[in-house]
Amino acid sequence: MPASDYYADRIAAVPVARHEADVLGGTTAYWVYGPDDAATTILAVHGFRGEHHGLEPVVAHLPGVRVVMPDLPGFGETAPIPGRQHDLGLYTDWLRAFAEAVAPGAVVIGHSFGSIVVSATVAQGLDAPAVVLVNPIGAPALEGPRGVMTRLAIFYYAAGAKLPARVGTALLRNGLIVRVMSQAMAKTKDKRLRAFVHDQHDTYFSRFTDRDVLHDAFVTSVSHDVREFAPRVDRPTLLIAAEKDDITPIEKERELATLFPDAELVEIPGVGHLIHYETPGPAAAAITSFLERH
Repeated sequence: MPASDYYADRIAAVPVARHEADVLGGTTAYWVYGPDDAATTILAVHGFRGEHHGLEPVVAHLPGVRVVMPDLPGFGETAPIPGRQHDLGLYTDWLRAFAEAVAPGAVVIGHSFGSIVVSATVAQGLDAPAVVLVNPIGAPALEGPRGVMTRLAIFYYAAGAKLPARVGTALLRNGLIVRVMSQAMAKTKDKRLRAFVHDQHDTYFSRFTDRDVLHDAFVTSVSHDVREFAPRVDRPTLLIAAEKDDITPIEKERELATLFPDAELVEIPGVGHLIHYETPGPAAAAITSFLERH
């Protein structure tokens, strides 16, 4: 069985439809999963260099819930927003406008880089009854256990942005570099699951529009973290953290949880920064329990 089929049966069982919306002068592609008449709607925001496929394993473990998942501007099937630098200000403006147009009043979920975008937007007043942050970026990336790797990444993305266009883009889409990153983040010992993780990164991790947008998003991802916005996120908040996360250590996630006015922390053992791939079932169970109580 191909590695890409690891969650295929579950994902195939969820109805899905592709849509487009005009947001900030650009066209945002988004997908709606689950029943249209569901009692709960979730708006899910993916991580850096990802697109909507990344969170599908979690969605597949949330039966009966309607989930709206856009591709961020500059990634997947959503083009960059015209005339804007793709910094945090752009992403918060975009998320607020998209939510108001497509999913007003939805619960919002953000994974990794998406946790920064979601927390910043809610802190600025996005109307959301509850917030879920998966693998939240709870400390500066340079302070994480792989700070040296982050410095190398800064050099890598800077080189990709400064080299001649064809060479720089090829470097940023280099399959060997993507695989090294994937190997470093995957923690599972399940060979088939590990192959699925690599297949996902090989297939979707280089679907960015151009190197300028990618560089903007990377600089944003290492220049901000959720701590900046946590005290102003005045909604019930669930943090789903990984005990082996190389980007934000679990000790920092525990500290982060104390900064929110109303937050609870669920720790998932044996997994790192890829909760959405390696442990979507436990993550979905935590989300379901949280939503039942809020």
